Amino acid sequence: MPRSLWLIAWPVIGGLIAVSSGIADAQSMRGRDASLAEWHVASVPHDAGPEIEYIDLDELLGADRDANLYPSENFRDNAWTFQTLPSGLIYKSYLAGVKESRLSAHVIHDRSRLDRSDVLWDATLGGRVGLVRYGTRDALIPRGIQIDVEGSAQLRLDVPEDVDFRSADFRGGLPITFGFGRHQTKFAYYHLSSHLGDEFLSKNPGFRRLNFVRDVLVLGHAFYLTDDVRIYAEAGWAFFSDVSEPWEFQFGLDYAPLRPTGPRGAPFFAVNGHLREELNFSGTLTAQAGWAWRADEHGHLLRVGVHYLNGGSNQFEFFDFHEQQLGGGVWYDF
Repeated sequence: MPRSLWLIAWPVIGGLIAVSSGIADAQSMRGRDASLAEWHVASVPHDAGPEIEYIDLDELLGADRDANLYPSENFRDNAWTFQTLPSGLIYKSYLAGVKESRLSAHVIHDRSRLDRSDVLWDATLGGRVGLVRYGTRDALIPRGIQIDVEGSAQLRLDVPEDVDFRSADFRGGLPITFGFGRHQTKFAYYHLSSHLGDEFLSKNPGFRRLNFVRDVLVLGHAFYLTDDVRIYAEAGWAFFSDVSEPWEFQFGLDYAPLRPTGPRGAPFFAVNGHLREELNFSGTLTAQAGWAWRADEHGHLLRVGVHYLNGGSNQFEFFDFHEQQLGGGVWYDF
């Protein structure tokens, strides 16, 4: 490049760097054009000064250090590869979804029609993990196609009645998920069956057990409004059911840290609506709020906080019993 053109080009490039740096500080590099990922400048002739093979503006602007975590704007781990047992989930579980497979426990004060106890211990023993993925290796918000497996036992214990085992819902499923930038889509199958506890039946021999069963196909979509705010909606149709009716719908909002938090953590808030045909398309409203920690490497999320539910029981042996729950809990999502 002639010396005169080179002297003109450097102030232009310097201006671009200054403007882009100000935008990065104010908006965390949001809205970067992916075309800046590789911007090469022609080599300078030897007689024009020291040889410069290229200028990497991503490095100069700190993109590798402070890029927005949307995959379309994050240049780290951006290559698509085939992975077995990948880290992280493309379509994350709904934080206030009480039927999601995870590890959780919370103690609740309940005003239900059973009128036998007002203190219950609900626990979910399970989780959801990835089996295979073709996509990026980012564990926090990856792009690609992924097949997961989920399973859980969702238990209820009656605390004043010697912590008797009252009921349980068992769930297992196979989600297929797709993620591109801020959008995630899920197509899934799950089976759910409900059961009464032996101790509850022995104390209530006249209670009629329901064979509540669902085999369901699910289509859901989620969208990140910001790094930490996600909205979602899904529809489920049971191709086989007993007691339960075919259709159900979920929708809600999750606010939780997407970036690693370190030991300090960050606040979270989540609300979920779950409408079910067997309840004439009424259902449950669930809200949770508290403090959360996001892991550095695998993206797992630990939360502690308060829990509120109003509507049909989340133990489906008692699906037509109205409950109003208030309590506290701990939740762990893989």
